Amino acid sequence: MSKPIELTDSIFDKFVKENGNVVVDCWAAWCAPCRMLSPVIEQLADERTDITFAKLDVDTNRAVPMRYGIMSIPTLLYFKNGKLVDKTLGALPKQMVESRLAVFD
Repeated sequence: MSKPIELTDSIFDKFVKENGNVVVDCWAAWCAPCRMLSPVIEQLADERTDITFAKLDVDTNRAVPMRYGIMSIPTLLYFKNGKLVDKTLGALPKQMVESRLAVFD
């Protein structure tokens, strides 16, 4: 079972540049919608080996959320070759997240 990779502010830039297609789940432990989205991200991490899934705790990592203007969570950031290509907000159902993965095709 593939788990999303835990990111920090210090490794974020290098990670998204070196891993091609990356989806970063910006979340916090106290956030109920974040906990609802987490199983979706874990399922997709198992199913989509062409995309790297990662998580960034916004409570302990504040620089990246500030840089990308994250005002509410959960927020998914979609990176292609180190460049932000899409952003979604809220606990989206799996089908909606899957449809946004088309940015990598």
